[in-house]
Amino acid sequence: MIGGSGNREQLSSMTRWCILLMLFVMACFSSTAYGHDKAAYAIYNGSGKASSYRKLLERARKSDVVLFGELHDNPIAHWLQLELAKDLSKTNRLILGAEMFEADSQQALDDYLSGRIDHAGLDSLARLWPNYTTDYAPLVDFARAHRIRVVATNIPKRFARMVHTSGSFAVLDSLGAEEKSRIAPLPVPFDPELPQYRKMRTMAGEHGTPGMVMAQAIRDATMAHFIVLNHQPGAVFLHVNGAYHSDFHEGIVFYLRQTNASLRCLTISTVEQQRVRPLEKRHRGRADFIICVDSDMTKTH
Repeated sequence: MIGGSGNREQLSSMTRWCILLMLFVMACFSSTAYGHDKAAYAIYNGSGKASSYRKLLERARKSDVVLFGELHDNPIAHWLQLELAKDLSKTNRLILGAEMFEADSQQALDDYLSGRIDHAGLDSLARLWPNYTTDYAPLVDFARAHRIRVVATNIPKRFARMVHTSGSFAVLDSLGAEEKSRIAPLPVPFDPELPQYRKMRTMAGEHGTPGMVMAQAIRDATMAHFIVLNHQPGAVFLHVNGAYHSDFHEGIVFYLRQTNASLRCLTISTVEQQRVRPLEKRHRGRADFIICVDSDMTKTH
């Protein structure tokens, strides 16, 4: 009886292994016949090693400022911004900030968040971006529902245009006191040799004037200024901006360090590749975490 039982157990074990082997072969055949699973995105650390949203969230929770660099028409970036805001709000006091709102729209934004005006009122007063409804309204409405402050951090476009046209920050000296309260304090430190600023001139070709780079710098400086001005001890300030404003720890990061070098700043960037694995060498070092999205991903506008 003992021997018979042992044989049955051995046969049962062999049967299980045969089934597992068959499943493995079928999986391999399926993968070969129909292609590998398609990943919409992958997350990497700054050195290009595979990472995860969980690790990104852990770092974000320990940061003072999180700069989420997006591609403005990328739905994965917008979705992850909202998810990150939701998850941070569960464990941290959260403040939001956005390049997409100019500083002189702060009152309109505050009125919307408090319920004093509706979406139509915000649209008429705040010069909303064309893709606001699809890409940024979910984040702002989440803040409204949970009484989270949202800071309009960008310089009013007309002031950046003045710098672009004149090629000098000195043109801003003529602004009145109220207008100057909407920009970074003058004089603004400026290093035209920062690699990203040099690259901007090269990419723009004959249009890459010093004024264009200075206009970018005054945007970066103003966003950094309002982040520092509105950050509170113990809170996480999650800021949404175009990736170019914080890539390679330049732009906004440069001005944050000029203003308050003690802030623990985490950067996130969004890139696109034909295949999300592995991360291409040109993207390494772009940020502390890099979200790589399949370039065939649908665009929001």
